[in-house]
Amino acid sequence: MPVAVGPYGQQQPNCFDRVKMGFMMGFAVGMAAGAMFGTFSCLRVGMRGRELMGGVGKTMLQSGGTFGTFMSIGMGIRC
Repeated sequence: MPVAVGPYGQQQPNCFDRVKMGFMMGFAVGMAAGAMFGTFSCLRVGMRGRELMGGVGKTMLQSGGTFGTFMSIGMGIRC
């Protein structure tokens, strides 16, 4: 659905801005999912302390990057 142009001359975001926004949204969702799944899997293996934080952080970044990439590709296809 097209965005209406307001009285102050606002314009629709261009394709690059949409791809960036898709990556940021996907990265945020992926980080949240990575926090949940990473915490569960690291605790199940028996990690504690600094090792646990490193494992969860790595899982969050991997999950966020992967999901953000796919969301940005999807947004690029849409525009």
